[in-house]
Amino acid sequence: MIKKSKKRPASDHTKLAHDGIKDLLFNNQIVPGQKISYKEIADRLDMSLTPVVQALKIMEYQGLVKHTPNKGFYAVPLSLQEIEEIYDLRKVIETSMLPKVISNLSIESINRLKNILEKNNDRTIDLNDRLIMDRNFHITLSSISGQKIQIQILQNLFDLLYLKYRGSLLFVASETVVGSQHQLIFEAVITRDLELAINAMEEHFTIVSTKALSTLSQILAGKKNQPPQPFDTR
Repeated sequence: MIKKSKKRPASDHTKLAHDGIKDLLFNNQIVPGQKISYKEIADRLDMSLTPVVQALKIMEYQGLVKHTPNKGFYAVPLSLQEIEEIYDLRKVIETSMLPKVISNLSIESINRLKNILEKNNDRTIDLNDRLIMDRNFHITLSSISGQKIQIQILQNLFDLLYLKYRGSLLFVASETVVGSQHQLIFEAVITRDLELAINAMEEHFTIVSTKALSTLSQILAGKKNQPPQPFDTR
């Protein structure tokens, strides 16, 4: 008797759609303020409309898109206040986890951080990869604390930052020595100097958030009277 192949659960299709739309946002193929076409996304991802709509509903809850009745979904516009709040909250969360990070340090966790820092020193990688490595450093460092709720919140904040504000953050990544700042945080953590680790983390956020806000202000000023770009169907 031939066994019938099992169908994928609907949740799997929704996750695939969710991941696919995140990629489109990260690669700037859906821009802030743009109306989102279900059909074009479904065609691009080679799937039906239902998981695409379900994924967009999840992203509405995450603050990445908004739904207007009788009009559809739109990518959420950029906001100086939002990016400032994200960095402020990240600073509170990540510095608050440092005591447990230091107390939970192991050879394995130190080596994981070392590997990320070594990759970050590779000057041949592109800026998208540099953003991903920045995220990996902060998430890996914070995960050592074992504080699951805070880590989940932090992951959501990174989604907001990198999927909505990628353009301004790319400029920051290319203009600041983020790797050197990460190195200072790492050295303070592995020497178990809590005060130095907190100071290094706070200084890192001050530098990066200031530059990101400055760049975003310029982007918003330059695009004030420009309509959003059409969806790239290539």
